Amino acid sequence: MPRIMTTVDVDTQLMISVQRDDGSSFAELLNRNRALVINYLSRMVVNRAIAEELAQDVFVRVYRSRQTYEPTAKFSTWLYRITTNVALNYFRDDKRWHNQISLDVQDAAQVRREAQDKGVLIEELMVREVVANQIRHAIRSLPPKQRAAVIMHKYDEMDYAQIARILRCSPSAVKALMFRAYETLRMRLRNLQPSGA
Repeated sequence: MPRIMTTVDVDTQLMISVQRDDGSSFAELLNRNRALVINYLSRMVVNRAIAEELAQDVFVRVYRSRQTYEPTAKFSTWLYRITTNVALNYFRDDKRWHNQISLDVQDAAQVRREAQDKGVLIEELMVREVVANQIRHAIRSLPPKQRAAVIMHKYDEMDYAQIARILRCSPSAVKALMFRAYETLRMRLRNLQPSGA
């Protein structure tokens, strides 16, 4: 018996319309996913302006690949795969990722707001900012594929199976990738662990 898709997410429906050269569906698809793509790329390439340029490339690729799209998985999986490939190509081609400054430009301001809202002492705020900067620096120093996996897992809350579909590898390969990434992070951030614990 053939499998019947009873519920298709909105983005998948839009992409099916894009396959039929519906320009308004493509515009809506872009509007619905632009922020997600830019935020993910910002964490990957650590530069909002570059992320916005790369996002344009992502959506050009989405449009050019519209005829090969198959709605067998969620549209977001396909979109993350294209976005990750664009980011990995950026690292491979430009080798600029070593010189970037922050993983998430808004983090320090967000920590500051949260601290003020909760009445946290200024010393605690400063410690939080230092720790956040060290974590961002450690993630930034990971190889691009490990960085992508960590960002998808921790920031975008994807499970290993989703990441495996995006990176086109097995879940066990993702587990190995994540293990190596977290071991590297553990070593680089060992000074943050409380002594005597």
